[in-house]
Amino acid sequence: MIARIIRRIIAGVVTVACVYTLTFVMVVSIPGNPFQSGARNMPPEAEQALRARYHMDNNWVYFGEFLAGAARLDFGPTFTYNEWTCNQIIASALPVSVLIGFLAILVALTIGVPLGVVGAVKRGGWLDATSLALVLLGISLPTFVTGTALLTLFAVLLRIAPVGGWGTLAHLPLPVLTLSLPFVAYIARLTRVGMLDVLGSDFIRTALAKGLPPRTVVWKHALKPALLPVLSYLGPATAQALTGSFVVEKVFGVPGIGQHFVNAALNRDPGLILSTVLVFAAMLVAFNLLIDVVYAWVDPRISGAV
Repeated sequence: MIARIIRRIIAGVVTVACVYTLTFVMVVSIPGNPFQSGARNMPPEAEQALRARYHMDNNWVYFGEFLAGAARLDFGPTFTYNEWTCNQIIASALPVSVLIGFLAILVALTIGVPLGVVGAVKRGGWLDATSLALVLLGISLPTFVTGTALLTLFAVLLRIAPVGGWGTLAHLPLPVLTLSLPFVAYIARLTRVGMLDVLGSDFIRTALAKGLPPRTVVWKHALKPALLPVLSYLGPATAQALTGSFVVEKVFGVPGIGQHFVNAALNRDPGLILSTVLVFAAMLVAFNLLIDVVYAWVDPRISGAV
């Protein structure tokens, strides 16, 4: 198993390198000039000196220099924010995006798993129909619609939540709830399907025939194998939660990495774009590896595939 994990790590490194290469090609291909964007109007001599200093006058030299710096966790300067480095921006903004993303996944698991279990156990009843309707609603509505609706209801009409911003616990619920709703829907649907499949298994019928209480059979014996599809979904769900928080951050005025990434793209700031993409790619590869290991622990039958 250790050898297979090492191979996964090597594959992850190759994946991050490919992501970096593709992102670099796109960054150098798009029109624009980071030294002449926005309110900046840099003299040609100063621009040429900066390009030479940071090896930006030769794309492939810059490609290697930036990658070497990234390997040392030094992403260099940003040309979007004066007197800031990419490391400082990532260190200040990334924890905000990660906090919102992981809290959204936690809320989605807390709500979606029980909702899916109830829908499977009460199949065909009103609880099942209600859960399916909520699932359809959660999948259909984009986050900017649900975010605006929740903001209007709780912040403007009821005035029980702040309109936006960041800094206190009161600023957390609305962004987290907005981001979690689509994941609640998918997790509930996957849990319901997995639970229906497991409840028809022989070992479940045997447990019921032995006189075990139905609640014990469902929560102690059926739930663990029923959650395998949910575990498989957690990898891409986490990726979507981290990158999808960009829209939520914009709606609620949260100072996450999303707004900096958008500003960097608009100003064609190669350092900040590449560093953000690299950090997210490395995090997602690591989390997918963790999900694979947990999956093998939950279902030993597939441990040989990890």
